[in-house]
Formats: sequence, C-alpha cells, structure tokens
Amino acid sequence: MKPATLMFQREAVHQLLLEMAKQRSAEKLFAIVVRRLAGLGQIALARIWTLRPGDTCSTCPVQAECTHHESCLHLVASAGRSIQDAQLQWNNIDGQYSRFPLGARKVGHIAASGQPIVVEAIDRGSTWIADMEWARRENILGFAGQPLMFQGEVLGVLAVFTRLPLNADVLDVLRLIADHAAAALANTLVFAEIQELKTKLEYENSCLREELFDVAASGGFIGQSRALQQVINQIDLVAPTNASVLILGESGTGKELVAREIHHRSLRKDRPLIKVNCASISRDLFESEFFGHAKGAFTGALRDRMGRFEAADGGTLFLDELGEIPLEQQSKLLRVLQEGEYERVGEQRVRTTDARIIAATNKNLEEEVLAKRFREDLYFRLGVFPIKVPPLRQRPEDIILLANYFLEKALQEMNRPPLRFSQPQLDQLVAYSWPGNVRELRNIIEQVAIYAHSGALYLNLPRSAVTVQRGAEGEARLATSEKQQGEVANILREQEIAALMRSNTLAALNQCGWKIYGSDGAAALLGLKPTTLAARIKKMGLQRPISYDDSSFAANRSC
Repeated sequence: MKPATLMFQREAVHQLLLEMAKQRSAEKLFAIVVRRLAGLGQIALARIWTLRPGDTCSTCPVQAECTHHESCLHLVASAGRSIQDAQLQWNNIDGQYSRFPLGARKVGHIAASGQPIVVEAIDRGSTWIADMEWARRENILGFAGQPLMFQGEVLGVLAVFTRLPLNADVLDVLRLIADHAAAALANTLVFAEIQELKTKLEYENSCLREELFDVAASGGFIGQSRALQQVINQIDLVAPTNASVLILGESGTGKELVAREIHHRSLRKDRPLIKVNCASISRDLFESEFFGHAKGAFTGALRDRMGRFEAADGGTLFLDELGEIPLEQQSKLLRVLQEGEYERVGEQRVRTTDARIIAATNKNLEEEVLAKRFREDLYFRLGVFPIKVPPLRQRPEDIILLANYFLEKALQEMNRPPLRFSQPQLDQLVAYSWPGNVRELRNIIEQVAIYAHSGALYLNLPRSAVTVQRGAEGEARLATSEKQQGEVANILREQEIAALMRSNTLAALNQCGWKIYGSDGAAALLGLKPTTLAARIKKMGLQRPISYDDSSFAANRSC
C-alpha cells in the first residue's frame, strides 16, 4: 500500500490566498497564515519569522552563532497543537526559538541563502531538527521552510512541521502561500509606512498651525534696546550650529519666540519645530509623550503612537518649562540626548533620532541642581549655549514700540478705527514695572482695544507698588512710590461695594446713552455680556431717565 502523504484541499488554499490579499495589518496577516496552515491536515506547527533589527542580543540563546548584531529573524506568529496534551497549544511567540541569527540553524540558513529547506521524511540522524525528542514525541515526520521573498529581497521565513511525509504537490502549495505571504507582507509594510508618514505629517501640520498662531500673536522681535540686540546677536551666532541652547528668563519675556528664531535661522528650518510643555506632562505619560508607545502597551493604548523625538527627527525639539521635568524622568531624557536612541513604550525596537534640542525655563537651574531637584549632567548637556532673555523693565525703550504695535494689531482684528495713545498714557506704560513682561503688556493692550470706542482709549493699569525709575545714566531700578508707601488700604463694607457697583453701572449706561448691546454699548464698556448687564439693571432697579426726546416712553421703562 502506498504510504499516506500530506495533501491540501484546493478550496481551503484558495480561500486562504483571498483572505491574505485583503489584510492591511502584518500582525493579522501572520496570524491568519499560521492558523489556517495549522488547520490544514496534519500540520503540527506553523510559524513565521520576519527580518528585523536585533534587540535581545545579550540574552539570545543562540548568540554564539550570530555573526553580527544588526538584524535577525523574529518569531511573529505561531500556531499548532500537541497530540500528547490536547490543552497544549503552541501559539506563543517568545521562548527559545523566538530569535534566529542569519545563517544559524535551518531557519537562519533559509533567510541567509534565500533557498527553501525541505525534509520529506525526518530520520533520527537528521541535522535539521534541533529537538529530536520533541519530534519523536509529537510524531513529527516532515519539515518545510520557505523564504518570504519579494522582488529578490528576503523578508522572512515560513516553516511548517508535519505529521505526514511531504510530497511535491504540498511543496508547490507552500511555495505559493509563501510568495503570496511575502507580497501581502510587503503591501502591509508599505501601508504601515504610509500611515506613519500620514500621521507624522498631520502632527507636523498641527505644530505648524500652532507655531503660526503664536508668531502672529507675539509679533516677532520688536524693539531697539541694547538688551534685545544682544539676544538677537546670540541667536545669529548659535542658529547655524547644532549646539543645544538653554533659554533663560522670566515668564512672559518671549523665550518661545527666541526658540522659533533659532530654528528658522538654522539649517533645519525646512524640518519641523516640535514644542513640548514639560509642565503639562504627567509622570505616568512622560515616556509615551517623548518616545511614543506601541499598541496595547498600556490601558488606553489603542494604536501605535509616535513620540515627540520621532516627530522632531531632522528638526528641532523645544522643551519649554524644562525645570518642571520630574527628577526620576530626567535620566531617561539624558539617555536619548547622549546616545540619540530610544524605544517606544511596549516595543523592543531601538529607534534613532536626530533632533536639535532647545530648552527654556524661568527657574534658576543652578539652584535646582544644588537642591538636588535637577540633574547636574543634564544641566551641562543642555546648557551648551545659554541665552538670557531680559525682562521688559530692563528694556524700557522698547515698551512704547511694543504697545503701539499691539494696539494697531488689536484694533485691526476687532474692526475698530485706528487710535493712538496720548503722551501721558505712554508715560504711564513706561513707568509701570510689568511683572508679567511682554505677555502682560499684550493682554492689557488688547483690553484697551476692547474698551475703545468714540475715539478714546482708556488705559487702566493694575495697581502695583512697584514702578520703574530711571537713574542718571538711564538704567532701570525698582522703587516704591512715596504715595503708595504712605497709603493704608481702605477696606470697603459690602454696602459700599454694592453702591460703588451701582454707581459705576449707571455711569456706563449714561455714557453710552443707555445702549446695552453692540461694540459701543455699556456691556462692552463694562466687560460684561449684554444679558448679564440686563439682569444687573433689573436687579438694581435702574431705570432709564425720560428726556424731552423720548417722552413717549413710559416713565418706568427700563433698558
């Protein structure tokens, strides 16, 4: 009697090929192939390895057979079942045979040579079976390994262990499946690359839109002070290099603007500028935010996500509020800065990045280092070229230029007629200490533009005990006004506050001719919603006075 040999049903193979062609995920493709093969006849075990960068070289069981550590075969899919234990399934992709160096064992030999290996009937002296006891116990009689090749390039290896001898027809089918698997794998890799590029472009576009918005809001470098010119000269010096830059200065001085100028004047200007606000990143998400994560790495990781270092590859990474990075996370940041290598969370693949680092902080990092809140080595690594951005009180000659610029811009955006500050108002702006620096100046000028109507500008600076005085040589120093030194704060009773609010509301209504709505109405003047003002008028019992021109209105009619 002719011995039985392994055979495949044509319909089952046809169905498998159709299903493989539909896959856009390599993970699903591999799972379908090995699962279907393990279910076709007497195949005991089906496995797929793909060629990837080496990752577990130091712990690899067959590292002695590895000639180089650049790439090796990674086990990515496995399916099969034991005949000794019905509950035992061989679906794991870790363990002793999860990695094979090129040229090592039969699987590595297939990838290195690009040629299949077929053992039609295994005998006890076979050198192609590493574990002969396992083969005897599981009644393994045949082995076939096919390279996954696409356009002459080996992408991986498909291997099956069978409980029946192999014949030529089965080998042809395996070759057909391997060819289709390689083509489908190539397609999934291209699709994944397209998706990754699309995601990266979307992220870069989002960062670019944010950057353009910030540029429009800040207005670029405006001023002629010596302090500002010194900063610009430093930018011109360091921008063409790849040196790390540490920008120091108080909040609101324009540190982010300096970072953008360095990037735009550098050789990386055509690559993305990626900003990270270190203060807004929670400790648990630090690694994911900076380095990205793989799908399933943690709860909520529903898909692969690139990190900021990957998005900034070839460009610039701006670390804003650097001093807020937790101490325990600083070593992870230092590693990627020194080695240019990182791993996504939940992924063993080592990735590289070429991102220039620009950092900014309003903290004194030298004091933070002494207090053991900031790593000294990270401080020296980032502080190659420090730039100190002066506060606005140290560049008083720039205040008027900035104020006029912000006013003109704000009035245009609000469709208001052009207006100018009076000289007393300009003197008041220069005399103020500006603890919030340029950001505070811009906000106050925008408030002035909101309240501007009837050709008048109303400037209402915060009450501050600190003003700026000029010395004989023009230097700025902080001082407390004599009037404010002698003043004792007047505490108002609730009734007095209510009366003051009533008087202020009535004055605004009279000034606007009791018009509530519109840009020239009392609501806009008071900075309230019209509905809020209407409710306040009713609550206060305010009534519009009857004049000779509106005597037709009822005496008790209110706005």
